[in-house]
Amino acid sequence: MADNEEQALEQRLKSALWFSIGKIVDEETLKLGVNATPQFIGALTEMVWAQIENIGMDLKSFAKHAGRSTISTDDVMLLSRRNEGLETVLRSYMESAGIPKRKKR
Repeated sequence: MADNEEQALEQRLKSALWFSIGKIVDEETLKLGVNATPQFIGALTEMVWAQIENIGMDLKSFAKHAGRSTISTDDVMLLSRRNEGLETVLRSYMESAGIPKRKKR
């Protein structure tokens, strides 16, 4: 992909993320009876974007370390190892979706 196409795609993805986060913030502020500024939504969007980039790099590194070019559920579970709540939710989802547990080597 050309640099211009990559930048355009990144901008579209960030815009979609900003829109989604804005909707969530609007719903929550209505429930709480508070206001959120556009700057808050923008800052939250940038923080989430940075986290998504970090997670993507980690997952890519885990797969590469395992000698694979494709990210697997094992990589996602490895990423969740330090967040007990997230790991529990992911394991529950995997069980309900019928995704087999990884085999120990």
